[in-house]
Amino acid sequence: MVGAPVLVLAATGGQGRAVTDALLVRHARVRVLVRDPDRRAARELAERGAEVVAGSLSDPGSLATAMRGVASVFAFTTPFEAGVEAEVDQGRAILSSATQERVPHLVFSSVAGADQKSGVPHFESKARIEADLASGNVPYTILGPTYFFDNALGGLERVLGGFLDLPLPPDRPLQQLARADLGAFAAEVMLNPAPYLGQRIELAGDAPTPAEMAASLSKALGREVRHEQVRLAAVGNPDMHAMWTFLNGPGYRVDIPVLHGAHPEIRWTRFADWADHTWAGAR
Repeated sequence: MVGAPVLVLAATGGQGRAVTDALLVRHARVRVLVRDPDRRAARELAERGAEVVAGSLSDPGSLATAMRGVASVFAFTTPFEAGVEAEVDQGRAILSSATQERVPHLVFSSVAGADQKSGVPHFESKARIEADLASGNVPYTILGPTYFFDNALGGLERVLGGFLDLPLPPDRPLQQLARADLGAFAAEVMLNPAPYLGQRIELAGDAPTPAEMAASLSKALGREVRHEQVRLAAVGNPDMHAMWTFLNGPGYRVDIPVLHGAHPEIRWTRFADWADHTWAGAR
């Protein structure tokens, strides 16, 4: 398998793009699966040297073709387009294709807390995929990212208006991660798989409180941003309500000092630094 490419599924999405970027920076031979190779994001990856192939997470034929002859696969599934059962079907299609093509290593991006019986629908669907992986024949590594820093971008207009809306008390730490750090970690696992085979590794770069997040955003923007504690009852989406209930309760359990000490090769971005880099242009 010397010189074989590594494959990133859903490579133009947030996680897939971060992993692809990290692999290209390391001059890896990269193949990417995208829905539409003619999209600008896909063309940009091709211009940077990635081999771009068309396919879908729900199409076993295109998955198997993309996986043929690869050294490793980065896989990510989502319930947010067609629901949790569709996500589980995606996971099963990926595993079935990987089994068929005898993929040497499958890296699955799940979520931190998926092993805690959280009751969060999109955690539980990933837990089902994890169970299929563990009982299958494909060598695997499971990564469990926590809340992403850039989720704050979903409230862009409110933040620019001076408010950070989060359904958490102002002093409740929230373990979080920069997508770039997930990408760097996944790239390391894909290019050096032996130490990680069969492991489940949860990832967090920082654990700021909402008050600290608001202070960092205030500094980055040069004007005051205040944390606004949203009432849990006001979170209407059942999945999101369950997630915020979990985060107000047991929450993520990453031992951040141990993780960072074991992996000094990752830069482990802090929220304040991410805010400075990401929001400075919005002043």
